[in-house]
Amino acid sequence: MAGEPSSTEFLVAPILVVQTRERVYRLRAGSAYNVGRDPAADIVVTDPRVSSLHAVLERGADGWEIEDIGSLNGTFFAGHRVDRMVIDREETFQLGHAVDGEQLACSVEAPSGREPGGDTGGDTMVVPDPGYDLDDEATVTKSYPSMPRPVARPSHPVGRPSGVVPITSDTLRIGRAADNDVVALDLMLSRHHAELHKIGAGKYRIVDLGSHNGTYVNGSRVDAADLSESDLIGMGHTTFRLVGDELRESVDTGDVSVSVQNLTVRTPEGKVLLDGLGFPIPQRSLVGVIGPSGAGKSTLLGAVTGLRPATEGTVRYDGRDLYANYDELRHRIGLVPQEDILHNQLPTRRALLYAAELRFPGDTRSEEREQRVDEVLDELGLARHADTRIDRLSGGQRKRVSVALELLTKPSLLFLDEPTSGLDPGLDKTVMEMLSELAHDGRTVIVVTHSVANLDYCDRLLVLVPGGRLAYYGPPGEGLQQFAQRTWAEVFQAFEREDDRDWAGEFRSSPRFQNYVAVGLTDDVGPEEVRPPAPPPAQQSKLSQLSTLCRRYLAVIASDRSYLALLGVMPLLLGGLIAAVPSGDGFTGTPGTNTDAPTKLMILAFGACFVGTGNAIREIVKEQTIYRRERAAGLSAGVYLMSKLLVLGVITTLQAAVLVLIGTIGVSMPPKGIFTAVELELILAMSMLGITSLALGLLVSVSVNTSEKTLPLLIVLSMAQLVLTGGLVRLPGTPGLEQLSYLSPSRWGYGAGAATLDLDTLSPHTGGPDPLWEHSLGTWLVDMGAVAGLGAAFLALAWYRLYQLRPRRRGARRARL
Repeated sequence: MAGEPSSTEFLVAPILVVQTRERVYRLRAGSAYNVGRDPAADIVVTDPRVSSLHAVLERGADGWEIEDIGSLNGTFFAGHRVDRMVIDREETFQLGHAVDGEQLACSVEAPSGREPGGDTGGDTMVVPDPGYDLDDEATVTKSYPSMPRPVARPSHPVGRPSGVVPITSDTLRIGRAADNDVVALDLMLSRHHAELHKIGAGKYRIVDLGSHNGTYVNGSRVDAADLSESDLIGMGHTTFRLVGDELRESVDTGDVSVSVQNLTVRTPEGKVLLDGLGFPIPQRSLVGVIGPSGAGKSTLLGAVTGLRPATEGTVRYDGRDLYANYDELRHRIGLVPQEDILHNQLPTRRALLYAAELRFPGDTRSEEREQRVDEVLDELGLARHADTRIDRLSGGQRKRVSVALELLTKPSLLFLDEPTSGLDPGLDKTVMEMLSELAHDGRTVIVVTHSVANLDYCDRLLVLVPGGRLAYYGPPGEGLQQFAQRTWAEVFQAFEREDDRDWAGEFRSSPRFQNYVAVGLTDDVGPEEVRPPAPPPAQQSKLSQLSTLCRRYLAVIASDRSYLALLGVMPLLLGGLIAAVPSGDGFTGTPGTNTDAPTKLMILAFGACFVGTGNAIREIVKEQTIYRRERAAGLSAGVYLMSKLLVLGVITTLQAAVLVLIGTIGVSMPPKGIFTAVELELILAMSMLGITSLALGLLVSVSVNTSEKTLPLLIVLSMAQLVLTGGLVRLPGTPGLEQLSYLSPSRWGYGAGAATLDLDTLSPHTGGPDPLWEHSLGTWLVDMGAVAGLGAAFLALAWYRLYQLRPRRRGARRARL
């Protein structure tokens, strides 16, 4: 950068001497130095009011400067808050409070010529030059043995502006397209996302331009809002802040720290699943979570991701309350569950392209999505498997594909639940190596695992004991030392054998707790208001989502040849069986003499019910993991359900038509139905019956939790509909059964067919005619309307069940910290 000291100048440039309560630092020009409570900071300050990464010290064109990098409680000089200030003499700054904040005394002195690593004296520390390995600094290592080893410190501090835009006009447009005043190269932004309007001297308003992912002010989605300098404006991965007549831009590139604060989860019955967990997660680190079964690992994962918030406590994402700002920050969090979250029948690249259509805004061009998919495939080493069906990949490669799905949106936090489950030791090691590389490339990765073979790849290890208590948090190499055991198997045995031992209390009183937990916890700030839950913003319009889901569903069906063959063969077989049933006079004959017509029609209605329910009864439950993840990313529950109904509805209609056409081969038909040909009226009635049975199957599919439960339910429902048609048992005048039949689609569908054929005339029953079989247009329309009404009711219930599967939010109350 122009004006900055060159690599040959910093050794002779003035040295900045910085004094805190604990020690003195001598800083050489040529690098930026982080100040904060994070153990990975260059200058560590332990005051709880100081942010994890609070400020940066750097020599610029005008000399040494201090710059606040978005700290929560501020940097002050002479009682006034400052964002940036040149240090040209002895200056004292207060961090965290204008009066009694932690003091940072800074003075500039001429270089002494002393090289890093020389004798600095008992209380003086020389921060290494750029590129100098901290581990090689013997004086530092020996002088401060209790300092945690830094974990992959970023090249620039978190929150430091990546760009400053002077506001020179009354309107500033922000978006992804090149014709904006502020161009953000982020696919989570719309092409024209928002505008900043100047509404007076020093007064501004942000206006959303109908963006897909929304514009947020202090975590709340807004259409328009007046701004002050303390407001944070969020768009995708970018955060803006007004400073005077400048708009400062900070891009979340993954260098974020996370602080878990006093998380407690209780069931409605009062059982404690997590008990006051608190720990810091350094940026660009891989954190492993282990513990015995039932220790609360999955509960912790849900609480830290924000999908299932804790009942008490909170998670701070770079100083911001994740629960209070979840609507904005959800895009920066990726979650890979244990089950696959892609359709295994599709080729890798095609599956990711469908996912990209759902996750990115609707105005994203196809070449932009393709470019991002190719980048992720290259990053994870999957390019050569781009055209391979996912179910033909190895276990480790399939897990990479699931990770690739989450990396599409460039999350800063990536959570994985049991990614090595079922893998052999070699693949286990490969997956952990991959996660370590992902973490150190620019994101924080948290992995819940039962495997303890490759924990050394983690930067931090978290151990839970039953009851959801923290038994250890720190480097993996010190974990066994904490428990005085040789292997993790022995540690877990000790947990079970000494279940009344206070493992969490022992850790809290240990030096490791002070080094790895207490020193890194974020600010003890006041509570933030947790807003009422908001639905995930749709990444596309509902019509675009529907198009994507239907095309993907058709591709999944077409790729499974055995299932496709079954769909085609099933109506042929059922139609053939119906045709084999003796028909006598068919659907004609002398009135009162045709005893075979009711049986023929009943089996036809049963076939329509069976294919409709059978087509749908497994289609949602087998995709529930995929649906939950896509729902959290913005998929509409109604659109998802409609995509199933449209695709399967067309298939069911074709199958019903085949049933009627084959099942009535050689059957005598009346010359005319009620308003058109008898065959067409029967096809309409059986198609409507099949579609309503399809809706019933979707309701069952979303109501069960395993595919194994669907087959017994399919048999029970099909038999129930057979009995309730009215062709097997005379329903009018049968108490209980008659009333129950009104809830069965087969009763009304059979009635529509009977009305077409004038069945009460062909084969009258004792006890009078059935009112639903009257050979009139009005009766036929009532029957068809009732079938359609039941289908609508089943769909509404199915939608409600799907809607309930959305991510849970904590109620609108203040979070207890």
